[in-house]
Amino acid sequence: MQFILIVLVFFLMALVQGWIVARFGLRGFSYQRGFSRAAAFEGDRVEFVEVIRNRSIFFLPWVRVETRIPVSFGFSTREEVEIRGGHFHKSVFTLMPFSQVTRRHQVVLKRRGHYVLKQASVTVGDLLGLRLTARDVEAPAEIYVYPRLLPEDQAAFPSSRAQGEVSVRRWIQPDPFLVNGIRGYRSGDPERDIHWAATARMGQLQVKTHDFTSDPRLLVLVNGQKTESQWAGLMDYEQERIERALSLAASMCVYALRRGVEAGFGANMPLDEETECACLLPDRGAAWEDTLLRAFAALRIQLLRSFPTFLEQLPRVSGMDIVLLSCYDSEDIRRQMAQLERLGNSVTLMLIPEVAA
Repeated sequence: MQFILIVLVFFLMALVQGWIVARFGLRGFSYQRGFSRAAAFEGDRVEFVEVIRNRSIFFLPWVRVETRIPVSFGFSTREEVEIRGGHFHKSVFTLMPFSQVTRRHQVVLKRRGHYVLKQASVTVGDLLGLRLTARDVEAPAEIYVYPRLLPEDQAAFPSSRAQGEVSVRRWIQPDPFLVNGIRGYRSGDPERDIHWAATARMGQLQVKTHDFTSDPRLLVLVNGQKTESQWAGLMDYEQERIERALSLAASMCVYALRRGVEAGFGANMPLDEETECACLLPDRGAAWEDTLLRAFAALRIQLLRSFPTFLEQLPRVSGMDIVLLSCYDSEDIRRQMAQLERLGNSVTLMLIPEVAA
């Protein structure tokens, strides 16, 4: 009889603690997560930090946090972390009253992209697993993964004008501060260039002539089509050539910017959830480098227009060194290249080779 009473009391206590955990267990619970850096390059290792708090007076014997993760995240897992199918990250905790647990996981970023983690699923259970309570919580975490930069000798754009080794007229603009002589006035000369002292001396209008200063601008355009006839999207395993083109484009832009050259980037593909093709016209500066790299990270390999149509619809630009990165050549591309050259640009087509098996 005494044994039955003990069992009955134990069973009632189990029901009560199960009810308490299910009813109040998540009231003081909070979960936060984030990456140790807001941005990193493909192949880098970062920390993924989870902070779990229990602000209630109740002991939580069993808490499971599960969230979907990109398959390209390589976790250095420990015993309490499980990665199921390469897509789900699961952590299990025990939380004392008014306690906090912080876990740090090493993550290798295997693929370029803009990754945003939103919700996580939290499940709380009692000691005996009789009652389970689950809910979704907002736990935002975001990171930009930039393309891997190539060595400089593999990412040289098709001239060394930015280094001053080649003189190209269209890259040169008159500098108003560099006066190198005087000549007679010609129709169309701006009034600000009139040299009034020389005009009075010579008896006819004279204007200042200026020396020239280089102002190089690089615009790299990436073709998201693997073939001229392709229109449907590419499977993940088919995107490697496009990813190589993006890595080359990012490298060219970064190294140009670090030499003081204006650089920009465009593609017949969108950024994040945008519905228009990416196009960032050349600019310069450290902040612009970050802007460009984030654009490279956020670019989705989703074809919006054929490459010739994208080139045709570009803003009218001139005086630029335009590099086209494409998996193929075609008459339509060549026709658009000729049109860009007629506007005063230098245009080079670089073909991206097949990926070696």
